[in-house]
Amino acid sequence: MRHISFDEVKEIVFRGAKFELAESELQEVERCHNFLREFAAEKVIYGINTGFGPMAQWRVDDKYLSDLQYNIIRSHSTGAGEPLEDMYVKAAMVARTTNLMQARSGVHPSVVLLLKEFINRGIYPFIPQHGSVGASGDLVQLAHIALTLIGEGRVHYKGEWRPSAEVLMECGLEPLKIYIREGLSITNGTSVMTGVAMVNQVYAERLLEHSLLAAVWMNEIAASYDDWMADELNGVRRQRGQQYTARRMRELAEGSRCLTKREHHLYSEEQKGKTYFEHKVQAYYSLRCTPQILGPVYDTLMNSREVLENEYNSACDNPIVDPVAKNVFHGGNFHGDYISLEADKVKIAVTRLAMTAERQMNYLFHDRINGILPPFLNMGTLGLNYGMQACQFTATSTTAECQTLSMPNYVHSIPNNNDNQDIVSMGTNSALLCKRVIDNAYQVMAIHMIALAQATDCLKKAGKLCPASKAMYDKVRGIIPLFVEDTPFYEEIAKVEDLLRGSCL
Repeated sequence: MRHISFDEVKEIVFRGAKFELAESELQEVERCHNFLREFAAEKVIYGINTGFGPMAQWRVDDKYLSDLQYNIIRSHSTGAGEPLEDMYVKAAMVARTTNLMQARSGVHPSVVLLLKEFINRGIYPFIPQHGSVGASGDLVQLAHIALTLIGEGRVHYKGEWRPSAEVLMECGLEPLKIYIREGLSITNGTSVMTGVAMVNQVYAERLLEHSLLAAVWMNEIAASYDDWMADELNGVRRQRGQQYTARRMRELAEGSRCLTKREHHLYSEEQKGKTYFEHKVQAYYSLRCTPQILGPVYDTLMNSREVLENEYNSACDNPIVDPVAKNVFHGGNFHGDYISLEADKVKIAVTRLAMTAERQMNYLFHDRINGILPPFLNMGTLGLNYGMQACQFTATSTTAECQTLSMPNYVHSIPNNNDNQDIVSMGTNSALLCKRVIDNAYQVMAIHMIALAQATDCLKKAGKLCPASKAMYDKVRGIIPLFVEDTPFYEEIAKVEDLLRGSCL
């Protein structure tokens, strides 16, 4: 059986590595297919000689078995809305291929070979965003993939939408032939929600790294005491994520000349007799509690990564064809609860990142809170100029939308399909809502990075930053130099967002 690691999927989806299939793996797929052909003779097996879903009670005449497989593809190509972007489609096709490569679906090897060609040649089926309830998996979206494999529907190829049949012919590829249950096997599974969640995961992990850097940079600007990230402090909280984030921030902070040692100030002889301290004894929570806030985010993402890798290496259709046990097992491996729940958890965690960035930004903009910076980092004439005042509106409203979108979708089951699907996962919706939250959070983080760079210049601290903060400062300033006069920000925000996302590539 094929096993693919999360990092291997990332290389294929984000960096264009070729997706290869070993001959031994293809032989396992063929063995499963041959077993099913022999086993299915004179037996009633769902989706091979019966209808689908509530129609399973009707047997289909042998002369129509090929039509049955084409019918599920065509009848379920009913999606609506904007198409998924190429990267998400590619991740979904990789998931569908590795699912079928588990050799428990009974498909002919030509299915996975054609999917491999689509992946490696950059042929992306038209997959509308709306259509899946995530129970028999992504029936509608996967049907749109299957539609293009049989030479129907549209594909995105070399930047153009074109008929699938035309692109197949141009590439010297034959449309998929139906052998026994290829239509059902391609359309029945969790691959689209898994593909979307995989791309989300990569972006979310990188966003966490940006958040850790922002936390260090924030504390440099505030000249905070550095014991909030000390090993002795965080080590006694028995939580993996908190210990990781504190350790990572210590690594990032290495070389900083902005952070303050508590023992050099508050523990010194000169502090005796003082009744008031100008420098804050403890920073605001959004600064000093970042290991405790971002630690659970790390734990959430690590669990999600494990679930996704497991799903890429699962047989997730129905029924399961087992040539070892020499039987066919009917059940519900297509049910998307694992992905749906993880997507909800990830979007909640990412919203927390956005909230933390927004609160840190508020500290930078609020002169009466920070006590060291001009209002809204305004280096012009107060009253005449406005600095980053309006940027906060965008960050705050976008964070608020993240909070609204973070309401759980996993629990929003609506029975359908004549109540055959009486409890569903809504996994693809969950993954797509998570995508929206991540997109929003990158916008907030882009504004925050611009604010951090401006605050650094307000205090003339660029030369004292740790190398990690200085490197990001230089990248941001390469896009948007120090500003005094009022200027539009929207293009620069988009460019900084691209900068932050580009580090995933």
